[in-house]
Amino acid sequence: MADKKADLAGPGIGDYAELEKILPADYISLLTPKETQLATYAVKDYIEENMCKELNLIRVTVPLIVDVESGVNDMLDRDGSRTPIGFHISNDYDKNPIDAEVVQAATKWKRMALKQFGMEVGEGLLTDMRAVRKDYWLDHDHSAYVDQWDWELAITKEQRNLKLLKEVVEKIWKVLKGAERHVQKLFGQLKTDKYPDLPEKLTFIHAEDILDKYPDLPRKQRETEIAKELGAMFIYGIGWVLKDGYPHEMRAADYDDWVTETTSEDGRAMHGLNGDILVWNPVTKRRHELTSMGIRVNAETLRKQLDISGQLDLLKLPYHQAILNNEIPLSIGGGIGQSRTFMLLLKKAHIGEVSATVWPKILKDMCKKKNIHVIE
Repeated sequence: MADKKADLAGPGIGDYAELEKILPADYISLLTPKETQLATYAVKDYIEENMCKELNLIRVTVPLIVDVESGVNDMLDRDGSRTPIGFHISNDYDKNPIDAEVVQAATKWKRMALKQFGMEVGEGLLTDMRAVRKDYWLDHDHSAYVDQWDWELAITKEQRNLKLLKEVVEKIWKVLKGAERHVQKLFGQLKTDKYPDLPEKLTFIHAEDILDKYPDLPRKQRETEIAKELGAMFIYGIGWVLKDGYPHEMRAADYDDWVTETTSEDGRAMHGLNGDILVWNPVTKRRHELTSMGIRVNAETLRKQLDISGQLDLLKLPYHQAILNNEIPLSIGGGIGQSRTFMLLLKKAHIGEVSATVWPKILKDMCKKKNIHVIE
């Protein structure tokens, strides 16, 4: 059980000695560094254009820094293990100062932005979000620098159900598969038996069902085993405590709805209107998370989740007040990891091959030995 508890928020890799075993020993990039840059932007343009088409979104600007008092920064989980970078803007000789934070994601800001940009039901927005997550342990697919397509779509109260969640997930999967086909037309060497393509179909599975299948394994190991079996899946119901006494993963209490009761196809009571798309990565031979998303909390479920997590004091913040007073739209939204997606579709062994950021010397040296070109 101790292993399960430790696995709730961590990357699932213990140290760099373990990571060295995970990174492939026979790796040869299918693209040169120059081709990698061309392919990256081909994928980026395709996904942005087609996400907008499939979900009726428009591209909007997004903040890198936010006011602490707004309450819109993403805390990522509810155990306090990941905190944002904060700094003081003295401004006007400290007469009109601002305490600011670098965003960890734009999850809450997007929902406020639906109102700011006048989005009606069925309309939404797509952002080219950049963030810093200083508390990540840096490995092959976790970076302190985060880039995401953060998106949000306004919905009705009647649409707050699993049916809509699954419909939206299917549309996103259609875009990701389309991006894979598109980049392989441009760079034919990406089509290879050594690294098979993503499956056409995505399997939906509740976190409780994965626990039933692998009751003694920690979460990341459960995900790795099921990803190997299914190829691609959407795990839903993440955040609610499962029958072993732990949630599948800790989730923040004030954006995705993980408390709403649902019913499985065979009639069992379940919980949660959120989830993650995970796939099997044939290069790293591990689970590979592409996106986290969900139907957002309403006034009722916000109170419930903050009560469960012991965070009712957050209700005084402007973002939370806007939900309680029905001042911002009900919505569904998520964040698709850009570099994670590039890494997968371009058949890369390390996220640093598609993303320019900082890495410890131990990791850069390790990659060099294994023929992995990390951008510096």
